[in-house]
Amino acid sequence: MPFLTVADVLRLPVIAAGLPRVAAGEDQLSRTVRWVHVTELLDPASFLEGGELVLTTGMPHPADPTQLRGYVDSLADVGVAGLVVELGRRYQHAPQELVTACRERDLPLIVLARGVRFIEVTQTVHALILDAQGELLRRAQQVRELFTSLTLRGADPEEFVQAAADLTGCPVVLENLIHHAVICRTAGPPDGQVLEAWPRRSRTAPTPDRAAASGPEGWLVAPVEDRGRRWGRLIMLPHASGPPIGPEQTMILEQAATALTLARLTGRPEWDRRAHSSALLDLLHWRYRSRTEARLRAEALGLPTTGHRLVPVVIDHGSTADGDTTVTGDTTVTGHLAAELPISGVKALVGDLSEHRTGLLLALARASAWQPVVERVGRDLRGTFGEGLVVAVGPGVTELSQVTRSFREAEQIADAIGPGTLDRPFHVASDIGLPELLYSLRDDVRVQRYVEQQLGRLVQHDARHGSDLLSTLREYLVAAGNKSIAAKHVGLSRQAFYQRLRTIERLLGNDLESGAHRTQLHVAVTALDVLGGAGGTARPASL
Repeated sequence: MPFLTVADVLRLPVIAAGLPRVAAGEDQLSRTVRWVHVTELLDPASFLEGGELVLTTGMPHPADPTQLRGYVDSLADVGVAGLVVELGRRYQHAPQELVTACRERDLPLIVLARGVRFIEVTQTVHALILDAQGELLRRAQQVRELFTSLTLRGADPEEFVQAAADLTGCPVVLENLIHHAVICRTAGPPDGQVLEAWPRRSRTAPTPDRAAASGPEGWLVAPVEDRGRRWGRLIMLPHASGPPIGPEQTMILEQAATALTLARLTGRPEWDRRAHSSALLDLLHWRYRSRTEARLRAEALGLPTTGHRLVPVVIDHGSTADGDTTVTGDTTVTGHLAAELPISGVKALVGDLSEHRTGLLLALARASAWQPVVERVGRDLRGTFGEGLVVAVGPGVTELSQVTRSFREAEQIADAIGPGTLDRPFHVASDIGLPELLYSLRDDVRVQRYVEQQLGRLVQHDARHGSDLLSTLREYLVAAGNKSIAAKHVGLSRQAFYQRLRTIERLLGNDLESGAHRTQLHVAVTALDVLGGAGGTARPASL
């Protein structure tokens, strides 16, 4: 056993022979017994350090009830594990004053109906305690080696937290200074209820200087530092029906917290962003088992959901210069947003969806307009990272379960908006026209084949003869078949322009007077332009 409790001691044959009866503190028998102390002193507390099981015949106990209560108070104040009184010498039965005093202080009081040899009790219990301490030392070495191995191979913080959960058999949460649950892991299947009302519950548990029980729920809390300053803390939540926190759990959590502190010195420290990215990806692909689990995860990261409008935003920065999304140092689009949004008071999850895309889930008051917030974000990003950056906005929703579909729509908008678009701080679904639709399909071989079938001979003719019939056709289609307007735009006489149109009709085998044929060519020319072929514009806003 990793440690002895009062209940464990009462089951030992050397104590069971005395017919022990618990007279008070029945719900405190899980207290850890650190040592056994035999004393007949009236004031033994000055010789105790806490955790001792005190054995006495009751000979020095005062007859005065007030003094007897003071005796019990002194034991309870120092934190003894329990008081064992042997009957027969001073008492024939436990005095009611003693029982009442122990009950008031919730101190286990065990009465032995038969005499036992205290020396045998101390030898037996001390031998078991020493064995348990030796086992704990061996266990500590194994745990230390495990976390050292994880540290040396540069494990992610999720692995450290999962290891702590597996070793303790309890849920373990890593949180930052503002009580956002960055990582939550359990030893078995995920338990979404662990994070219920997390920030509020977490604030009731103070942070000790080292691993120790804290707060009304009896959490085991260990601080996590970053270069000498407090970064956050690691929390183990004991099971309500399980054993209390013991030395082994404390040792494991201390080792895990130390390993996480070292990991912040040697690895990538953006743990908050990793947590946001993980939550966003889980929403995007809906990996949650229930709406409640999704809500608790979002709220544990500081995103309010109830009574808010949730606005998904996808920022595509793959079209910035050479794909470079940095400004100075290692500041990325995701990092820039993570730093700026809290300053402006905007509640959001910000994380990487892919190498060239950042996800943003805004939580705004339902009565407020989302457009000004998104416009401010878009102008800031485009001004900082370049005009090639695209901000796509999905429809606002009121339920987390609706976020997945809205994020998908934002991704489709981002797919459709390419370089050379109009200078807009953000884009929504209504901005998607024919050029944008074709741009989103630019990698589809069927679109490429269609362009080749419709315009291939014309493009080849221009390349072979150095002509510019494609531009003539484009202007004709832009003018909706008005030859006079088109001729004026290209700077040709009407006769010369008509001659070019006849050549185009001959090469393509199409009647340009036909509205259906003009529509087919309109789509083909637009697709060719968005594909960037044959000298077309890199990305026209419209044809």
